[in-house]
Amino acid sequence: MDKHKETSQLALAGQEHVRAPLVEALLKYNQNQHASFHVPGHKDGKWYAHESLSLSGREDWNTLLHKMSLLLTIDVTEVEGTDDLHHPTEAIAEAQQLAAQCFGAEETHFLVGGSTVGNIALLMSCCIQPNDVVLVQRNVHKSVLHGLMIAGARAVFLAPQMDKGSGLATAPNNDTVEQALQAYPNAKALFVTNPNYYGMGINLCELAEMVHRYDIPLLVDEAHGAHYGLHPAFPESALQAGADGVVQSTHKMLGGMTMSAMLHVQGARLNRTRLKKLLTMLQSSSPSYPLMASLDISRFYLARNGREAFEEGLKAVQHVRAALVNLTVYEVIEIQTAKPQSAYCSLDPFKVTIRCTNGQLSGYELLERLSEYGCTAEMADLQHVVLSFSLGSSLEDAQRLITALQAVAVTLDDNTPYTKIQVATYTENIDTPGRSITFADGQRMYSEPVSFSIYEQESVRTKRVSVHEAVGHKAAESVVPYPPGIPLLYPGEIITEAAAQELIMLAHAGAKCHDAEDESLLTVRVVVTEDEKGIED
Repeated sequence: MDKHKETSQLALAGQEHVRAPLVEALLKYNQNQHASFHVPGHKDGKWYAHESLSLSGREDWNTLLHKMSLLLTIDVTEVEGTDDLHHPTEAIAEAQQLAAQCFGAEETHFLVGGSTVGNIALLMSCCIQPNDVVLVQRNVHKSVLHGLMIAGARAVFLAPQMDKGSGLATAPNNDTVEQALQAYPNAKALFVTNPNYYGMGINLCELAEMVHRYDIPLLVDEAHGAHYGLHPAFPESALQAGADGVVQSTHKMLGGMTMSAMLHVQGARLNRTRLKKLLTMLQSSSPSYPLMASLDISRFYLARNGREAFEEGLKAVQHVRAALVNLTVYEVIEIQTAKPQSAYCSLDPFKVTIRCTNGQLSGYELLERLSEYGCTAEMADLQHVVLSFSLGSSLEDAQRLITALQAVAVTLDDNTPYTKIQVATYTENIDTPGRSITFADGQRMYSEPVSFSIYEQESVRTKRVSVHEAVGHKAAESVVPYPPGIPLLYPGEIITEAAAQELIMLAHAGAKCHDAEDESLLTVRVVVTEDEKGIED
């Protein structure tokens, strides 16, 4: 057994007194049946219970409001016995300490703003002066960019590896990181995402050792890997690999409520005092106790059940993978480590990423077709659909998905593609490895420092042009397909033919993009060049 995995499992098994201190505090509060003369205004959910009939005569409303009233009995504030997230000394402090033991951290912070707030806090904890340089994986979540903006930092973007078989981007390789570290030895941190949205991951141990030689921290957005390291079937976690600061979306892959997440810290390279201060500034002074309780419950369940917590979900996903072997109309991203030109060495077994083998359906169309059979997928891109499983998945749900996949499969005809978007043709015509990477020097795999700020920059003239006309111009806006929330274009980035073609495909597919002024994606705003200054916008 891997040493890291063994350590994690012993940490789980070694907790002699399995408790959920925050849950216990909320239960005690609820049992007191006191009269509330404090916020929140719904008074422990009583307003919802009393007024449900007057708010609506509809039975479905009444049912929903009744359910809300039950939950809101623990929607409390910082009163005697419930502790304070921003100065924890009792139940929250103990719950966070138990979470740190469970996940292998030295210190853990509960987050009620999702991984977003954790990513921003980590970045800002490392950037102590304006214009500090941070090495950043190019295909990061937009929350990392927001952190750079608030910090007033400069990002050196690192090109990710592009997987030849799937065309998907993972994290930068070691050579790229080493070259960037040599060029910018005063960088404050390296920030990467691992695993990616599709569950594909790299070996973080080597990256951790490399950046630590430069005495800077490795920060990891592990939003999709909260379960990592907790079962032999899962890859090791970023903490086990030696990362200094790690953000995990407990709500994505474990049992947390939406918006609940954790930030884990180890080692001496992060200023923990500064980090705590930033979390106090970035998170609400009235954090949600139901969200925090769900974090405590998630940890409690893992501590009590260990690897058994995941067995049912693993059986479900294995059932689906076995069925997909016989459904040849679908191509599946497989767990493998030895294929040439592979950009990943691990794959989350809870993520099943599929695409139509001959491109009969785009990813968006396949997602829509599965939805018609009652199966809602996690996300789609131009080619792929991501099916996300977890410890909450069942064999019953797995069988329902198999039935849906089979039903869609029999409608596909190789000779008469269903799709409006010829994905197979698109893939052949686009140079995938360079698809979203635009650096000034084509020989390098990292950019010059790019400045970020929340303040208005020096005024530049812009114009709106068709996507075809935009090739070769600097982008004046971001375009962020969501999900997964990874920018296709950054402001100031040169728009390549490959990026333009992808925008066209996204437009035809009806993809949803954040930050794009033209929601149809038929036009894009670009910076006016010097020889165009006389042209009116």
